[in-house]
Amino acid sequence: MKSTAIRCSACGQEAFLVREPVFKGLKKAGETLKCSACGHVYPREADVPFVEADRVPDLFSPEDRGEKPDLFSDDKPRFCRHCVHYVANPFRQWCGLHRRDVQATDTCPSFAPGQGDG
Repeated sequence: MKSTAIRCSACGQEAFLVREPVFKGLKKAGETLKCSACGHVYPREADVPFVEADRVPDLFSPEDRGEKPDLFSDDKPRFCRHCVHYVANPFRQWCGLHRRDVQATDTCPSFAPGQGDG
């Protein structure tokens, strides 16, 4: 899709192109193209003097970019909810090994994979 910024051929200002629908009864028959500054109507889109968008400079070269990180591995994360010592009930989440309250997304060096999803 082209930019909506134009340099109007009638008033010479840099303005926006306004696209207004034209209806024939209840059906859309087309659209009018107008300058937002002066209201000059362009007969066709080919006649509209669009402003060329500035090219965005490349700030980083491919050498500057690191390798793409692998965020999703195939194995399960070492969260407490996947541990065999994790106990969840309606009142608390408990680690049976360390005998303390934990959250399902906590991690610990004593992780032991459980049977199910936890």
